[in-house]
Amino acid sequence: MLTPERHRLILAELKEKSIVKIQDLVDLTNTSESTIRRDLTLLEEGKFLKRVHGGAARLLGKLQEPSMTEKSTKNLQPKRRIAQYAASLVEEGDCIYLDAGSTVMEMVPFLPKNIVVVTNGLMHVKPLLEHDIPMYLIGGFAKPKTNAIIGRGALASLELYRFDKCFMGVNGIHTQFGYTTPDQEEAMIKQMAISLSREAFVLSDETKFSEIAFAKIGDLHEASIITGELSIEIKEQYMSKTTIKVVTE
Repeated sequence: MLTPERHRLILAELKEKSIVKIQDLVDLTNTSESTIRRDLTLLEEGKFLKRVHGGAARLLGKLQEPSMTEKSTKNLQPKRRIAQYAASLVEEGDCIYLDAGSTVMEMVPFLPKNIVVVTNGLMHVKPLLEHDIPMYLIGGFAKPKTNAIIGRGALASLELYRFDKCFMGVNGIHTQFGYTTPDQEEAMIKQMAISLSREAFVLSDETKFSEIAFAKIGDLHEASIITGELSIEIKEQYMSKTTIKVVTE
């Protein structure tokens, strides 16, 4: 089978299933695993798909943004492992920023008590209060879809603080285009929080790698990445750009 025909079949399969395994593509095209891996690399370089552990996934639209309800029910175990490790980096006496996000929210039960938290995440308020952790909620517009505080008021109040560490959620992580999110106003909040922090960490599972959303937050080197199971190929692409911690258990 010629290369263009294989590529057409791979993309058609992705359009139908969103995620495909390498072995399924081997069976579909009647070619070797090494050939399929080369095909996936070429298609990823052409921005037609993204590589994931054991296969490939369809790229999301630049403005596509899952709601907080949708995000909070997906990949719970990997998110909790990532969050628990992230929380272990917080020391007694730290002042930290928690970005709005489902993975960041999972950090709260593991945080030490003698800290101060600043956040724009409405989803963090109740668990932080329940765990008796001192908290400041920045002001601004409450965005219903992501439960995030954004806008001019949020930027103005955020500027009053400085942080030891910040923990961020993103929608896209890309070697060339860095960290991105669909909403430019959320991107501005995330960007400022990173700039006000001594250390910055992005919490993400593998699905965000190679994605590119509409609004840029920052370059890869501006934050370390804490993630779950990651293929060797993907890890090698990113480890020269920033620090990556893979948490699998």
